[in-house]
Amino acid sequence: MRSRIVAALLATAALPVAAASYTVDKDHTFPSLEFPHMGISWWRGKFTRTSGKVNYDAAARTGDVNILVQAASIDFGHKAMNEHAIGPDWLNTEQFPTVSYIGTLQFQGDKPVAVDGKLNFMGTTRPLMLKINSFKCITHPFFKKEVCGADAEGELNRAEYGLKAGADGDLARVRLRIQVEALKD
Repeated sequence: MRSRIVAALLATAALPVAAASYTVDKDHTFPSLEFPHMGISWWRGKFTRTSGKVNYDAAARTGDVNILVQAASIDFGHKAMNEHAIGPDWLNTEQFPTVSYIGTLQFQGDKPVAVDGKLNFMGTTRPLMLKINSFKCITHPFFKKEVCGADAEGELNRAEYGLKAGADGDLARVRLRIQVEALKD
């Protein structure tokens, strides 16, 4: 009898963990963008209002992300730049209030290394691959449930999304950096 109980427990322990859903932590998730300013320096701005969901199944090596950013939350640490960025010449947040990204995790072995997705920015949706620089899950010390975090990056051409200002040559490049944390539901 005892050997059957041990065998049942061992078999149960070998079962893969089911996929889990995670909610993006708005207080620890800040996508940012970087772009050349007149070709002499790089401006950096972060979006301060982000929400979303992540589904992640480590055992099956699958997952997906669905992120929504409030475009008017961009903050360059410079009031005049913030006001210009949300205006009609740039992000046009009155007409396009959100930026969204939906993608599928890509794995190398057991580790997520990229997200193959689509970015909807200023009413245009285009493919955008994000490289995952780091990814880790731990038990959150305060909430006592799993939290996963990642740092990811990608690059786009602003002209492809309808941003005409500063969209010539190397000035058209926009680097995206995303730090994200998500708590298991």
